[in-house]
Amino acid sequence: MEQAFASWSGGKDSCLACYLASADGLKVRYLLNMVTEDGKASWSHGLAAKWLHMQAKAIGIPLMQQRTTQADYEATFKKTLIDFKREGITAGVFGDIDFNAHREWIDRVCAAGGITPRLPLWEMDQNKILKDFVELGFETIVVATNADFMDDKWLGRKIGRDFISDISKLKNVTPCGEAGEYHTLVIDGPIFKKRLEVIKANKILRDKHWFFEITDCELRPKRKRP
Repeated sequence: MEQAFASWSGGKDSCLACYLASADGLKVRYLLNMVTEDGKASWSHGLAAKWLHMQAKAIGIPLMQQRTTQADYEATFKKTLIDFKREGITAGVFGDIDFNAHREWIDRVCAAGGITPRLPLWEMDQNKILKDFVELGFETIVVATNADFMDDKWLGRKIGRDFISDISKLKNVTPCGEAGEYHTLVIDGPIFKKRLEVIKANKILRDKHWFFEITDCELRPKRKRP
C-alpha cells in the first residue's frame, strides 16, 4: 500500500481529499499543517494549533505541525517532504479544486521532495463536492470569512442543504470558497473516531476577515446517524 501525507488545514476540502485518497487505497500516515513561528496558529485558516491537534486525535492520524515564517514557508514545506520521503512516504494528498497558481506551487514543491501529488477534488464541480461532503456524513462549521463577501452571520454555521442553498444566492462567492471567501473546520465524519464539540467561541474582525475564534472545545463520542 502506497504511503502518503495529507496537506491539512482542518477544513472540508483537505478532509474530503484525505477520505477519498484513503478510499482509493492510499495509507495516510501524517496530516501536515504549517503554523506560525510561535506555533500558536495555522497559516491556512488562522485556527489555534491546539484545536487542530484535537481534530487529528479525533481522526486518529498523527498531525505534523511545522513552524515557519511566511518568507520561509516554501523552503520549510520542501524540507518536510524530503524528510517524509526518507520515511517511505511517496505521495501527498491535497484538497485543491481549481486554483491553477496553487496547483503549480504544489507540483513544484512535490517535485523538489520526490513526492507524487494527488488531488482527488481537482476540477470537480464545486456544488457536487459540497453535496457529496454532506451526504457522506461529514459535519463542518464556518470558522472564517472574507468580510468583503460574507458577514459574521455565517460564522459557526454548519454546511448542510440550507447552507448550500444560501451560498448559491451570494454574488462573487464560489460554492466551496476556493477563492478564500470562507474557511471551515470539520468536526465529525466517516474518518472520525470521535467528534469535536465547540463549547464557546467569539466572533472577531481582523484584517477585513471575520474569525470564529474557538475558546473552548471538547472531544465527545460520535452520534449515531439517523
